Amino acid sequence: MQVLVIGATGTLGRQIARQAIDAGHQVRCMVRSPRKASFLQEWGCELTRGDLLEPDSLDYALEGQEAVIDASTARATDPGSSYDTDWSGKLNLLNACERAGVKRFVFVSLLDADKHRDVPLMDIKYCTEQALIQSDFDYTILRCVAFMQGLISQVAIPVLENQTVWVSGTPTPIAYMNTQDVARFAVAALGRAETVRQAFPVVGPRAWNTGEITQLCEKYSGKSARVFRVRPFLLRLMQSVTSFFEPAVNVSERLAFDKVVGGGRALTAPMEESYAAFGLDPAETTGLESYLKEYYDTILRRLREMEADLDKDAKKKLPF
Repeated sequence: MQVLVIGATGTLGRQIARQAIDAGHQVRCMVRSPRKASFLQEWGCELTRGDLLEPDSLDYALEGQEAVIDASTARATDPGSSYDTDWSGKLNLLNACERAGVKRFVFVSLLDADKHRDVPLMDIKYCTEQALIQSDFDYTILRCVAFMQGLISQVAIPVLENQTVWVSGTPTPIAYMNTQDVARFAVAALGRAETVRQAFPVVGPRAWNTGEITQLCEKYSGKSARVFRVRPFLLRLMQSVTSFFEPAVNVSERLAFDKVVGGGRALTAPMEESYAAFGLDPAETTGLESYLKEYYDTILRRLREMEADLDKDAKKKLPF
């Protein structure tokens, strides 16, 4: 199948592109900077320069395509409001798909978006879902939560380097999922009629709160964590202040997301129907414990190897 991947340079999008290639699909990736996306070309993807805010580039990217997988979202460095980029971009993409006659559309959304419409990112996901539901597209909606990869910079590295782990709000259990596993669902949807015009939760095997994750990192790193909990009212204050300044609007909107991940309400869902519909085996899904253990095993082994190499170099310089 000819598949266009949107957001292919992101943490999830690149996994989708790679697995789509491995599954035998012809993959085209629309990227802002082809030079920075050369790794996708090395995997066998076709690159086309484009931007969701440039409708003409979308028309070109969609030529000859049979399906779209949209894993894009506004970046923290994007100026202005996420409504200007994410929502306007989504409307442009859906309109371009209609013009091109592309009906198969796989959309990466967020779990419980309908319950948090006061949070801009969640509202945009909800509105995009509704646009798809009310359209003639053969859509599949994947309702995800947070990715395991994000925990590396948030918790794993700070624990390893004796830095502070910043925690906000009420401890919220989250069913983190490996982006490689989310990508399996996105690619599998292309060949599963059972998933057409349906929405499914796509979450990890178990929900973990920050305290439990920190304990896992301590266990596998052999280090003790320093945790600092940010009071919710401080985040609300920061959000209200940044919202007054145009360049900081995106920052303010991202601070608002703390209402979701720090609200105390578990972000998880039953997955039995999802695995059945996509024809996937839950036993192949990565658990958070094994993910963190593998990360620390790899990092600590490399550190030991580097120390051994330094010792060898030091001994070579000795005069005897």
